[in-house]
Amino acid sequence: MTEKLTTAVIGAGLMGHGIAWILADAGHAVRVYDRSEDALQSLPDRLAAIADLFGTDETIAARVTAVTSLAEAAAGADLVVEAAAENVGLKQALFVELERAAPDDAILASNTSSIPIRIIADRVARKQRVVGTHFWNPPHLVPLVEVVQIGPENGAAVERTMDILRAAGRSPVHVKKDVPGFIGNRLQHALKREAIALVASGVCDAETLDEVVRLGFGRRMAVLGPMEQSDLVGLDLTEAIHETIMPALDTTPEPHPYLRALVAKGRLGMKTGEGFRKWPPGEADAVRGRLRDFLAAQAQIERKGKG
Repeated sequence: MTEKLTTAVIGAGLMGHGIAWILADAGHAVRVYDRSEDALQSLPDRLAAIADLFGTDETIAARVTAVTSLAEAAAGADLVVEAAAENVGLKQALFVELERAAPDDAILASNTSSIPIRIIADRVARKQRVVGTHFWNPPHLVPLVEVVQIGPENGAAVERTMDILRAAGRSPVHVKKDVPGFIGNRLQHALKREAIALVASGVCDAETLDEVVRLGFGRRMAVLGPMEQSDLVGLDLTEAIHETIMPALDTTPEPHPYLRALVAKGRLGMKTGEGFRKWPPGEADAVRGRLRDFLAAQAQIERKGKG
């Protein structure tokens, strides 16, 4: 039987409401805090939308309570997940408050996608209770959670957190070294660096690059990781390809000048109608819908398999 815990989520936004759903779906009592009154007021509707997506009843969402103070959220909690904006100063300040408000044995977790956990925990006295829990967006549809260890001191908290997440139907993985970007985002942004460099140098346009990924190696990546694929084709072949490719790969040690120029021009992507690609009205919504439907279908299969 799944252990029932008291949990808290700090931040009711894009990630926070999905994390709250995951914990409530596991049977835990969940308190959610956000400084934004609008975010708290809209929380029930967003939880209801997840329930509709999965075809579940309202009892799951009923286990989630919106509260108006961080202290109320953290009081008596076994696990607290911070899901605030990706800002070092904000997260450090929140963890100072959480250390005071949460029980001494509570695990304090950060949902940062790239900031080293030791930096977030810099002002926390008892760092052994702090871990990273990098959920992927949207968290209720993507099962992976990267659980980040600072060092030997928080190994027990990492194990405990992975047990809780596994019981909640997630697929936690252990990040054994606290490096920027952890595992997934280091891989994702290494690909993005080369993608931007190829477009910037005129090898292809952005549409072609996306087609190569979606219709080529992207088709197999959901079932075959890069190490598996290398072992499949043979490491001798992998080495031979690297002899040719590695010297030619982009090594820009900061955001690419092409990316910086687009941002400076206000070309920020779908939200402004143009980024690497142009997004006429309706096309951005179609992409979002395609992604949502694909992830939802995969999540439904996984839920049925575990049911």
